Amino acid sequence: MSTNPLLLEAIALKKCVTAVYNGVAMKLAPHILYSKNNALFIDAITLEKHGQPPREKKLGAFHLQGLNDLQIVDELFEPDELFEADAEKYEGVALFKVSAE
Repeated sequence: MSTNPLLLEAIALKKCVTAVYNGVAMKLAPHILYSKNNALFIDAITLEKHGQPPREKKLGAFHLQGLNDLQIVDELFEPDELFEADAEKYEGVALFKVSAE
C-alpha cells in the first residue's frame, strides 16, 4: 500500500502509525494530511522516538517524502487538544483530517 492511502486510513480510523523519519524510528498519531509548497505533509503527535516517549508532547509536521517504512499499528488514539483543526495554516490546503467524533 502506498503512503497516502495508508495515512488516510490511519487518520480516518484514528490509528497510530510507525515510521522511520530522518533515521529515527517513531510512532505517530497522524491528525491531518495537507499540502504545502507543492508537497504533502502530515501533522502528528509523536508518541515514541526510538521506542521511548518524547520529553514533551507536541504536534510536529512531517514531510511525506521523508517517512519510510510506514505501517499502521493496531493502536487507537484520541484527537489531541494540541491539534487545531481550524488553524489558519490549514486553510485551503487540508486534504483530510481527523474527526473529533
